[in-house]
Amino acid sequence: MTSQASLPAPSSRSMLDTLRRIGRLAAPYFRSEEKWRARALFLAVIALNLGTVYVTVLINDWSRVFYDALQAKDQQVFWQQLLRFTYLAMGGILVSVLKYYLTQLLQLRWRAWMTRSYMTRWLANRTFYRLELARYTAAAGAGNGLASADNPDQRIQEDMQLFTDYTVTLSMGILNSVVTLVTFIGILWSLSGPISFALGGHDVTIPGHMVWVAVIYCVVGTTLTHYIGRPLIGLNFNQQRYEADFRHHLIRVRENSEAIALDRGEKVEHGQLDLRFGSVLRNYLSLIKQQKNLVAFTSSFAQLSVVFPFFLAAPRFFSGAIQFGELMQVSRTFNTVQDALSWFVDNYDRVAVWRATADRLTSFDDAMEAHAKTHDSLAREPGASSLHTDDLSVALPNGTQLLANAALSVQAGDSVLLQGPSGSGKSTLFRAFAGIWPFAKGHMSVPDNAMFIPQRPYVPDGTLRDALAYPSPASDFSDEALRKALDDALLPQLASRLDDSDAWSQKLSGGERQRLAIARVLLKKPAWLFADEATSALDPEAESTLYERLSATVQQAGGAMVSIAHRAAVGDHHRQRWTLAPQGDGEAPRYRLVTQGAPA
Repeated sequence: MTSQASLPAPSSRSMLDTLRRIGRLAAPYFRSEEKWRARALFLAVIALNLGTVYVTVLINDWSRVFYDALQAKDQQVFWQQLLRFTYLAMGGILVSVLKYYLTQLLQLRWRAWMTRSYMTRWLANRTFYRLELARYTAAAGAGNGLASADNPDQRIQEDMQLFTDYTVTLSMGILNSVVTLVTFIGILWSLSGPISFALGGHDVTIPGHMVWVAVIYCVVGTTLTHYIGRPLIGLNFNQQRYEADFRHHLIRVRENSEAIALDRGEKVEHGQLDLRFGSVLRNYLSLIKQQKNLVAFTSSFAQLSVVFPFFLAAPRFFSGAIQFGELMQVSRTFNTVQDALSWFVDNYDRVAVWRATADRLTSFDDAMEAHAKTHDSLAREPGASSLHTDDLSVALPNGTQLLANAALSVQAGDSVLLQGPSGSGKSTLFRAFAGIWPFAKGHMSVPDNAMFIPQRPYVPDGTLRDALAYPSPASDFSDEALRKALDDALLPQLASRLDDSDAWSQKLSGGERQRLAIARVLLKKPAWLFADEATSALDPEAESTLYERLSATVQQAGGAMVSIAHRAAVGDHHRQRWTLAPQGDGEAPRYRLVTQGAPA
C-alpha cells in the first residue's frame, strides 16, 4: 500500500512551490479535449486586458490636455476633450463588459471540466470508498497505508469554484499590473524629470526620480504586507476545513434524524455541533484579527499614495516648470505605476485564499493519485464460475489479522451461512469478496453475475423506479417487472408509486429499505448473491418468505447464495455453515473458519 506523505503547513511553502502546484492543477484543462476552446478564451481575455491598459493610457494623456484647458480657460479645447472622453469612456465600457463576460465564461467552462474530471477520478475504482475508509480509520487512531483527504465534497464543490475563479482573476490581475507598469513607467520617467541635490560636497542628479520613489515605496509596502499577512494563508486553509467539518456534521444529523430523536441524542449532537462551530468561530476570530492588521496597513498605504505624488511634484509646479495639466498627469501616472507595483499589497488576502485552496486541491489530487497507483494485494480472477479463495488473509486497517490462509470454495447450487461473534470480521470478509477491502491478500475468484446486499442498503432520492433499479437505468425494466419485484419483496403498497419522487431513505422504515434491496435482487435475478444481515429488520415470517424467493432466484439462475445472519432460522435456508471461531488470546490470526455441512 502507498503510505500517506505528510504535507507541509500551507504557510511554510514557498511561493514558487505554490505556483508549481497551481500549474499542476491548471495545466490539464488546457491540454484536454477542450484545449482549443480553452486557449482561445484565455487569449481573448488576455487581449481584452491589454485593451483595458490601452484605454487607460489614452485617458491618462487626455487628463493632461483637459486640465491644461481648464487652467488656460480654453472653452473650445475643454468641450473637445469632453467629447473625446465620451468616446474613450464608451470604448472602455465595451472592453470592460466583454472582458467580464469572457472571463466568467472561461471560469465556468474550466470549473465544469475540472469538476467532472475530479468526480470521475473520485468515483473510479472505488476511490471515494477508500478515501473515507482511510479518513475514518485515521480518526480512530488506526495506522493504515491509505492516503486520506477530508471533505472531498467541499473540495469538488467549493474549492474548485474558488480555484478557477481566483486563478483567472488573479493571473489577469498580475498581467494587467505588469503591462501597466511597463507602459506607464516610461511616461512617469519623462514626466518626473531629474532631481538634483548636494551630498557630501558633490552635486547628485537622479533622472526620473519619481520612478525610483514609486519602486522603493512599493517594495517597502509589499515586504511589510507579506510579513503582516503571512499568517492568513494557514488561517484560510484551516477555515475551509473547519467550515466543511461543521457542514458535514449538520448533514449527518439531518440524515440520521430519526435515530437521534429515538435515542434522545439532541443534547449530545448539540454539543458535537457546538464543538465544531466553536472551531469555526475561533479560527475566524483569528482570521479577523490578522485581517484587521493587514487592512490597517494597506488602507494607510493607499491613503498616503493619494497625496504622495503631489508632495513630490509640487515644487516643480510652483516653480512654473510644469503646468496644472502636467501635474494632474504626473499624479495619475504615479498612482497608476504605484497601483501596478502594489498589486501584491492590494490582493494579499485573495492570494492567501488562493494558496490555501490550491493546497487543499493538490492534497486531494495527491490522495486520489496514490489510490490510482495502489495495487491490491488480493489477486482476483475474472470470469470465474464459482467462488474460490487460496491463502486468503483478511486484516483490519490497524494491521490486526482476522483471518489467515483461508481456502474457501462455493460451487453453483450451494448455499452458505456465515456466522460468528460481532466484530469477528464477517462483513469485512464480504467486502473482500466484493473486491473493495484494501487490507486483504491472497488469490480469489468470484463470478461476475453477482450482487451484494449490505447491512444498510443505499436508497437514492428521486423517483421510486430509479431507487428500485439502482444502479441500473430504470428504463431497462418494464413497469410490470418493477411492480412484480415490489410485490414479491412484500412491498405491494409501493407498486403504484413508481413515479413518485421523494427522499426514500428518510420515508421508508428500516425493514422497508431492506425489502427494497431484496426487490432489486428479485428484479435483476443475479446468479450469485451475497447478503449481509439482509433481513435483520424483518419479522420471522417475512424473513422466511423472502429467503425462499431469494434462494429460488439464484438456483434458477444456476448460481449460489452466501449469507451473514445471527438468527438461527436463517440457517434453514442454507445447506452449509461457516463459523468464525475465536482463537486463543493474543494469537494471530484472531479467528479460524469452522465449516459444517460441506468442506470449505
